[in-house]
Amino acid sequence: MEPSGREKAYVELRNGDHLAPASESPTVGKYALSWLKRFVDDDTRYDQFLCPGPTPDTNVSQCRNTCPSS
Repeated sequence: MEPSGREKAYVELRNGDHLAPASESPTVGKYALSWLKRFVDDDTRYDQFLCPGPTPDTNVSQCRNTCPSS
């Protein structure tokens, strides 16, 4: 059982694979860096890049997340 109140994010890339995080993808870079800065460095300025999450487009097939409460 997962603890309640934990922030979560899942971004699925269109045509992505398990090597996508190692690629030079601006989409991966934007959301990975924003998530790390927000939750590792506790820098709430990055909330604006995480919430709302990306909408499906040519790069993103789906996104599910909880938005941080600053």
